[in-house]
Amino acid sequence: MNPRAPHSPRLPVGAELRPDGSTHFRVWAPVHRRVRVCIEGDRPALHELSAETNGYFSASIAGVGAGTRYRYLLGDDEHPYPDPASRFQPDGPHGASMVVDPDAYRWTDQDWRGLALDGQVIYELHVGTFTREGTWAAAARELPALAELGITVVEVMPVAEFPGRFGWGYDGVDLFAPTRLYGMPDDFRRFVNDAHRAGIGVVLDVVYNHLGPSGNYLKAFSPRYFSDRHETEWGEPLNFDDEDSAPVRALYVANAGYWIDEFHLDGLRLDATQSIFDDSPVHILREIEQRVRAAAKGRRTLLIAENEPQHARIVRPDDHGGLGLDMMWNDDWHHSAFVALTGRREAYYTPHAGRAQEFVSAAKHGTLYQGQVYFWQRQRRGTPALDIEPAHFVHFLQNHDQVANTTGGVRCHTLASAARHRAMTAMLLLGPQTPMLFQGQEFASSAPFHYFADHEPELAAKVSAGRSDFVSQFPTTATQVVQGRVPEPHDPATFEACKLDFAERERHRPMLELHRDLLRLRREDRCLTAKPAVDGAVLAEHAFVLRFFAGEGDDRLLVVNLGPQLALPNAPEPLLAPPEGMRWRLLWSSEDPRYGGLGTPAVDSEEAGWQLLPDCAVLLAPEPAHPDGRKRPDRRRRPERRAVPTPFA
Repeated sequence: MNPRAPHSPRLPVGAELRPDGSTHFRVWAPVHRRVRVCIEGDRPALHELSAETNGYFSASIAGVGAGTRYRYLLGDDEHPYPDPASRFQPDGPHGASMVVDPDAYRWTDQDWRGLALDGQVIYELHVGTFTREGTWAAAARELPALAELGITVVEVMPVAEFPGRFGWGYDGVDLFAPTRLYGMPDDFRRFVNDAHRAGIGVVLDVVYNHLGPSGNYLKAFSPRYFSDRHETEWGEPLNFDDEDSAPVRALYVANAGYWIDEFHLDGLRLDATQSIFDDSPVHILREIEQRVRAAAKGRRTLLIAENEPQHARIVRPDDHGGLGLDMMWNDDWHHSAFVALTGRREAYYTPHAGRAQEFVSAAKHGTLYQGQVYFWQRQRRGTPALDIEPAHFVHFLQNHDQVANTTGGVRCHTLASAARHRAMTAMLLLGPQTPMLFQGQEFASSAPFHYFADHEPELAAKVSAGRSDFVSQFPTTATQVVQGRVPEPHDPATFEACKLDFAERERHRPMLELHRDLLRLRREDRCLTAKPAVDGAVLAEHAFVLRFFAGEGDDRLLVVNLGPQLALPNAPEPLLAPPEGMRWRLLWSSEDPRYGGLGTPAVDSEEAGWQLLPDCAVLLAPEPAHPDGRKRPDRRRRPERRAVPTPFA
């Protein structure tokens, strides 16, 4: 890839190498009369930037190449500040910025075409805990195993530079700088290149609703980076719709395109979009969507939203009044699944019963709350989404938040019976929506996932208190005994405990095989891959059926029972009827002994009707009713009406 011409910068701000060997610096600092760039290193120098008419300052400086460290001096302040658009912070967010050549890495993914909406299986991971080393290089070594499992998309938790030795990444402060904790920027590029070679796309989690509390120096450049018109629960919201918002919008839109352009990412996951406030005629999310598509240059990209209120507008196209994103997380499905798995109904799980009706409704319609009153929040939740196709909804049993919000950060498989967890996994991986796994879920990892963040002592104490207050919404966690056991976020041991042990792939092989077989079915069974129409019906309080209509009578039945053993000698439910001249055969069962189950007797027989094992999911396919294809008369059939002789005949 050749460097761009001087008149065609990649970004509106930042340090950019020029073909003539100089570096062009540009920054927005409208409250200052002057800005200087301080070149650090063996040959330190101070250079004045020229003021433009719109609050920007810029200059090209000869002899400054890749690897040069620099900072800005604002006005008469002699305190140096890192670049708001720094591409790398080798010493963390409080240190100097570094000039990076984004064209130095040699890509080999020219044939990679990106990600379509349909057919994806997402895998969320945190680079720092995914492997013992916690680096891009170590994570890349695991990509072939993920591809073999059936993963098609890796969703990486935020990597924008943040303070300390470890953290989740949601308190990032340098939007364009991949954190030094996981390696160099080219190590990130190599990870993406390796993922594409393995047939896996990479989506990056980005935070555009706030910045972290430590290392955030944007106010030094201009207080107009932030808004006082809105509020978030994490900090000051960004100014996307008030005075001087245009440069702020330009920075964030450029950041979205930057990850796609310079790192060949296949999309973004946008954190807490309900807190990205914008009352402008064109919402900032719409501009981000357009920039991402343009930056991909024909590659297919995915934009995934976290939106706690579950507003369907997020994933509607622009010509239908939407913002044009591709997918949104479905917390409703998770909450119902968690209640069904554990029986626990507290805090935000209260409005969910975990009954069969909820899973049938979710399979057919996505979110469960589409404008009804939501008791927990004392307000209405969601908007109508009946017209939205299943692939737009991301379903999950685990994610970083939901695991960390349990007492001790434990995984849901430790809170439920093994049989019920297997059945629920089948619902997740065979259901019509887009499934997502959280790192280690596929082999029932014993590693917890805690909330962890490394800050200076005063801030660490505030973060710890805030975390305790948050989890106190759960009555079981609010008790004094449990509160005393909540790990301190700033304790290195809290972070270390979350690292995966890949030796458990072998020790927990039955669970790994369960996931592998289910994903193979999802990928290879034509009736599950061809976007079939789906209908469902409740069979009992905790039992239901989903029918996948693939055409030509080659349907599939997913029958799930999350309650006690259920006998249905009479089953007046049309969805259970096989295609004409066919009968159902068992294609897959969560009670297969290979997964630790006890075996599966006949599910549907003429002698006993439907017999559903407790905590079990089965997938059924049609086969000819008789091997020779001829329908034999049933001599045991009783007539609907019996002819009775009458004396009056």
